[in-house]
Amino acid sequence: MDRQEEITDSPNEWVAQHIRHYLETNGQARPGMNDLLLTTRGRKSGKLRRTALVYVRDGEDRYIVAASNAGADQHPAWYLNLTANPNVTVQIGAETFPAAARTATPEEKPRLWALMVAAVPSYQGYQEATSRDIPVVILDRTY
Repeated sequence: MDRQEEITDSPNEWVAQHIRHYLETNGQARPGMNDLLLTTRGRKSGKLRRTALVYVRDGEDRYIVAASNAGADQHPAWYLNLTANPNVTVQIGAETFPAAARTATPEEKPRLWALMVAAVPSYQGYQEATSRDIPVVILDRTY
């Protein structure tokens, strides 16, 4: 992703404010919470889109996020974008790096979902609120 290209933040005002605060504080927007910024390429527009997500680590260079969409019945736009183009940019704190995104396989998901629920128990309620199987996404750093 071209660093000079304009990035559009989430249309959700709370998320957009969180992104601004995240950038102003070098990732310390919510101390004690592991948040990252994920930039995907819009599958329809081709524009760069940025959102903020809670993550857990799984090893040294692997980050896990959930496409919960707060329990809504449709996948979040960022998830649909990365399924169309898995080359993403991740920012954790002040560090930005490229990553490859993929949906966890059915074999991988139970362990990774348990990690997400342990970090943010409300994810379990999100899954219970929807008939959609909430995807777990693996972000592998590609340096």
